[in-house]
Amino acid sequence: MVNIVWLVLIVGGLVVSAIHHSMMSVTQAIVTGSEKAVEVAFGFIGIMALWLGMAKIAEESGLMRAFSRLLAPFVSRLFPGIPEDHPAMGNMLMNMAANILGMGGAATPFGLKAMEELQKLNPIKDTASANMITFLAINTASINLIPATVIALRVAAGSKNPTEIVGPTIVATTVASVVAITAERLFRHFHRNDKL
Repeated sequence: MVNIVWLVLIVGGLVVSAIHHSMMSVTQAIVTGSEKAVEVAFGFIGIMALWLGMAKIAEESGLMRAFSRLLAPFVSRLFPGIPEDHPAMGNMLMNMAANILGMGGAATPFGLKAMEELQKLNPIKDTASANMITFLAINTASINLIPATVIALRVAAGSKNPTEIVGPTIVATTVASVVAITAERLFRHFHRNDKL
């Protein structure tokens, strides 16, 4: 579906440019945009290498494990049907800790493993369980204390103050997380009532 949207936008833009006899502007924009994309990509590589290295240090030093222990009481309330010592709980905690600390690359393997473990607990194998849906909602709208990727993009784009995004990001991701969890619980409640 997204491919169709992009195709319509590109073809529509070319048609409008042809109608207005401004194809030269389109060609110049393509060349300029391509050059800028390469500049941003190379700038992004350096800062992402730094953040990924810091993520690895945090993981190896036990910082992520310590942070996940802080999250454990809250997470066990969100997932009451999962035993605390189950591998799914450990992987979910590591995923959430990595996301909160802005280490999305480190969070992904934990998230995939958590879903795999949640599927083992799922009684209906062809339908997502309530715990899987809750985890997906939390993972999608995760609170983010250090938006490393956005900071890296801002550095690569030449921002004078790339870290000014930290405060708004914390507020926005906190609100998003509260809304996601609330919506998931409301939909779960209404779905349960529909079955009665």
